[in-house]
Amino acid sequence: MSHDQVRVTRALLSVSDKAGLVEFARALDASGIALVSTGGTHRELQAAGLPVTEVADLTGYPEMMDGRVKTLHPAVHGGLLAVRDNPEHQAALAAHGIGAIDLLVVNLYPFEATIARGASYDDCVENIDVGGPAMIRAAAKNHADVAVVVDVADYGAILSELEAQAGSLCVGTRRALAAKAFARTAAYDAAIANWMAGQGTPEAVSAPPFRAIGGQLAQTLRYGENPHQAAAFYRAPGVVRPGIASARQLQGKELSYNNLNDTDAAYECVAEFDPARSAAVVIVKHANPCGVAEGATLLDAYERALACDPVSAFGGIVALNRTLDAEAAAKIVEIFTEVIIAPDATPEAIALVAAKKNLRLLLAGSLPDPRASGETVKTLSGGFLVQGRDAAVIDDMPLTVVTKRAPTEQEYADLRFAYRIAKHVKSNAIVYARCGATVGIGAGQMSRVDSSRIAAWKAAEGAARIGAAESLAKGAVVASDAFFPFADGLLAAAEAGATAVIQPGGSMRDAEVIAAADAAGLAMVFTGHRHFRH
Repeated sequence: MSHDQVRVTRALLSVSDKAGLVEFARALDASGIALVSTGGTHRELQAAGLPVTEVADLTGYPEMMDGRVKTLHPAVHGGLLAVRDNPEHQAALAAHGIGAIDLLVVNLYPFEATIARGASYDDCVENIDVGGPAMIRAAAKNHADVAVVVDVADYGAILSELEAQAGSLCVGTRRALAAKAFARTAAYDAAIANWMAGQGTPEAVSAPPFRAIGGQLAQTLRYGENPHQAAAFYRAPGVVRPGIASARQLQGKELSYNNLNDTDAAYECVAEFDPARSAAVVIVKHANPCGVAEGATLLDAYERALACDPVSAFGGIVALNRTLDAEAAAKIVEIFTEVIIAPDATPEAIALVAAKKNLRLLLAGSLPDPRASGETVKTLSGGFLVQGRDAAVIDDMPLTVVTKRAPTEQEYADLRFAYRIAKHVKSNAIVYARCGATVGIGAGQMSRVDSSRIAAWKAAEGAARIGAAESLAKGAVVASDAFFPFADGLLAAAEAGATAVIQPGGSMRDAEVIAAADAAGLAMVFTGHRHFRH
């Protein structure tokens, strides 16, 4: 049974993050609340001149084993778990000289931060908190009588309510704090479990018998994909992959659900292009690239990427693989753009973007490694799917020429370029490219031949925009994210004017498709790697 108000007379503080600790404890003391603390917390409060009892004085045992054992004792857990209106519990407290604890303040050893900085195995294990989660769960279970605080950000609200309610906390507050506490320990344990799974055998890593997902709220969103859907963005604990979760937003409106999803897609795609080799720009609309190009400069790459499909680029996301400079920024802001994301930006570029107050500018610090391992998660009704990240990179794939004609040097360069992009286009994916720029992209169609036709139509539309006599697909190469099950998709590319094809191969009808390519005079290479993206 929960009591509407619980008077706080004694608080136990045991925190790893000491931010705001002394000020918070001083306010508790001023309210007449007795303070108990452990180890480093006790030393800091004592140094601040606060009257504080050490947990060792409650338990009768000193901290031992390098601090591993200090709070796992009935004097602590009895004080947290005793039900105040249960006569047997109260008799047990009295019989054993245990004092009730009304407020628990704990934040955990920094396990997530430890794995994020790439610490050694032993250091990571040492930063697994045992006593902290045990106390948190005890206090949260007994929220009818105890309040538990696990977040420094809650200190101010707790003090305000204690002041307003004459030293008491209401049941609504205690329940909300308990829910947050259980969520915190769940996310903490998820980080530990997933890290531990990653230290095991390949079989254990890919499919452990239990799977936990945890995260920390980064942003409450106005709504999800549509206005009637609630949504929030969570950061995964301990994950260090540069991108949308690590980026600093310098300016612009609050990011929406769709902005976050599209920006992640754009930045992962542009990371396929080594900034030491060339500047690259990716423009994304509705999670699909609508224009991608390499160039000597970001300005050159942006102009060529925009030329692929300027209609779709309106209101899109622009991702760059190098520091945003003033020349590129000035051009990008000429049309309506939702988000720009780059590793960094010059002061001049930042000033130019600032003139567009609603345009979001995100700086991620660095590019994610397209070869790095990791996992993706997709929810299903009643469960979720987990798979390894698609870390296959075209530069690592041996290309097998399967046609009579081998690609030229320029065709090889464009085939690799197109295949980098096909990896990031929703299946079925077809990408036309020439001279390091896309000229037509077909995405997300139920049949591969339809994607081929859409991509060819986009290339023809691009030619019409610039007054070219022939489709931009003429002389281009084409990439397919999966094999052509029939020759019709490949023939659609040949009819559009493509000269070379890159695809995984592996169809029962490969021989038929190769024969069609030979008949059309196409060069074709197989990668042996499929890039489905759903």
